[in-house]
Amino acid sequence: MITPDGCSVEFYARMTAMGEPAIVHDAIRPGARILELGCGAGRVTHPLVALGHPVAAVDESAEMLAYVRGAETICARIEDLALGRRFDAVLLASHLINADPPDRTAFLAACARHVADDGCVVIEQHPPEWFATAAEAESTQDGIIFLMRDVSRPAPNLISATVEYVDGDQRWTQAFTATRLDGSELAAVLADAGLRLDRYLTDDHGWLRAVPG
Repeated sequence: MITPDGCSVEFYARMTAMGEPAIVHDAIRPGARILELGCGAGRVTHPLVALGHPVAAVDESAEMLAYVRGAETICARIEDLALGRRFDAVLLASHLINADPPDRTAFLAACARHVADDGCVVIEQHPPEWFATAAEAESTQDGIIFLMRDVSRPAPNLISATVEYVDGDQRWTQAFTATRLDGSELAAVLADAGLRLDRYLTDDHGWLRAVPG
């Protein structure tokens, strides 16, 4: 089963967290209510629930959501989400902020609609420096091989590539294009959504915390 954005449900159901839950947990209040946008099969959701956070997990794929346990599940496109309630924290991971500008604008607007006035938005991005250094690479996590290949730069601020995942004799591929945001561009797109950068959460600026205002 492949989701509308090209993700393999079978593969994502096998993936485990890679440090994301700890970053999010450290950036928010204990027990904070989280709205997780694009939760997939719950690889980040489940550890956040185990850390004591009530999570409302959103994904457009009902097949992905079928794997999520211990959280409220909401089948919807991020762009269309309008729950009429606000959360202590909104999580926008998986480099969704590096999507093409119309999608990025819609994603950030959904974050702003759902974050409490005293809450925060936790965002994962491709670090700006990555766009200059990205190259074909191979790594392994929990026995799954990750390969990035066919790397190209169709424009100065863009990276296109194909990611291949190998688990035993099974393979999945997914192509993507990412848009670079430097510091001033990031501040501008956040401001357009009614948000502002509070602080970076990792030294490479791959994770950040934004707040209303």
